Parts: sequence; structure tokens; C-alpha cells
Amino acid sequence: MKIFQSILCIMLLGISVASWGQEKKAYRLFDANGKEVGYREMMKVLKNQDVVFLGEVHNCAIAHWMEYEIVKDLCEVHKGKLAIGLEMLEADNQLVLDEYVGRLISSDRFEEEARLWPNYQTDYAAVVGLGREYGLKVVATNVPRRYANMVKNGGFEALDKLSAEAKGYIAPLPIDYVPDEEAAGMFGMMMIGSGKKSNPENVAKAQALKDATMGWFIAQNLKSKFVHLNGNYHSDFKKGIITYLKKYRPNLKIATVCSVRQDEIDKLGEENEGRADFYICVPTDMTMTY
Repeated sequence: MKIFQSILCIMLLGISVASWGQEKKAYRLFDANGKEVGYREMMKVLKNQDVVFLGEVHNCAIAHWMEYEIVKDLCEVHKGKLAIGLEMLEADNQLVLDEYVGRLISSDRFEEEARLWPNYQTDYAAVVGLGREYGLKVVATNVPRRYANMVKNGGFEALDKLSAEAKGYIAPLPIDYVPDEEAAGMFGMMMIGSGKKSNPENVAKAQALKDATMGWFIAQNLKSKFVHLNGNYHSDFKKGIITYLKKYRPNLKIATVCSVRQDEIDKLGEENEGRADFYICVPTDMTMTY
């Protein structure tokens, strides 16, 4: 929370500072056309969607602060109609998450028993806390990591060995998967870079399992409005999770926000065009949470 509070204080004191006569901004917001927009203008669009995806760079302090502000404002607009979902929480932790959000157990007990990301306290605890404060459903949407690892090592066939109870934590089988040579190639390069020996196609399938499962649990918990936090990869170009969500719940109004880093943020870089409906553009030298 200390890092989050520090960033919040910085933003409240003013996100611009003067240096050598030039204004330095901590971030800029752009729409899908690369036009700079204000926060209120963006929120006018987001509040009218059925589902809002907040894509992030996982260690970007400004992105996490902005996510918190967006979720908080959606809480104010939609009240009890909103549900909050996070990639960072795994589906088999839903019970302990419900107990924490429902004020049955303490934050210490929740953090002890749930398998949380190392940066949970600085980057996600405040968003989960909004669910607790407003009495909202908070959904652990991601597949348990052990099942994604099974697919990475043995393909989708490995899931056939799971019990009926275990299959309740993943999207319905079989997973509708279309081979993606570009994605497999990207994962292949990642494996080479990390020195790990995994089948790139199976790595892509494991990512598809994550996307399908997140889409499934969003669909199952979408009563009126839903906001979801995830890495950019899972919602860029309205693919990933959104591809599966549209299969489970067609005809939804969906908007995406993407967090990007650029050396210069006076305009949206060409390399980022087409990825989202809105962009949180942050300097590459901005503070990181880890």
C-alpha cells in the first residue's frame, strides 16, 4: 500500500512538473484514433459498457493508480450492479476471496491462504478493497496455475484426467482453440530467451486456457456491469479473453483500456495503434512497483 499511497499523493499534488521550461507529464490518455482525451471523456464511454477490460503492464505504478480510480468511479456510478474481476486471482480461491470481501475474515488471513502475486499488496489490494467497501462481487477469474502448467507440458489432453470438481475451476471443455502461428512463434522466442524447454504450441494453448477460463467466469458473474483487470496480452486487439467471452455471452458492449510505455508521450506511438479503445500512455522511465 505504501507505493500506491505515494503514487496517489504525487497525483493529487499535480501530475505535471516544470523542468527546463518544459512540462513533464506522468501520463496522457488517448482514444482509439490517437486523439488525446481527458479522464472524464474516457469515463463517459466506459460507464456505458457492459464489460470494461483494464489491460495493464503489471509493474506500472501509474497504470495501477489509474485502474483504481476507474474502478472506484465505476463503483460510484453502478453501485451494487458492478462486479470486479482480476486475472491475478485464481478460481479455486473464490471461497476465501468471498469470505474476505464479505468481512468474515481478516486481510491477514486472506493473504495467508490465497495464492497471491508478490505485488498484490502494492498493486491490487486497493482494488479488491473497493469490492469490500462497496459490497460488490469480486471474482477470481483465472485458471489455477497448476492446470495451465499441465496444458503447457501435455496439451489440452492433460485436462481429461481431472476430476469433475477440478474441472469446475476451468472453462467448459473442450477449449475452442485456433492455432496461432504468430503467438506460438512469440512464445517460442520467449522460451529460448529464458532457457526453458517447452513446446511453444502448448504454451499458446495454456494461454488460451487462461483466456477461456477468464471469459467463462466473467460470463458467469456478469449480472449487469463488469470491470476486469488483466495483462495487456489478454485483451489487446479485443482478442484473448474477449474472443471467448463473446462466445459465452454474445452482444455485449465491451470497451478496452491498454497501458503502454513510450519514450515520448506527446502522441500515441504507431506500434500501439489498434490495440484498444483507450490508452494510458506512460513514460518509459516512470516509477515501477517492482
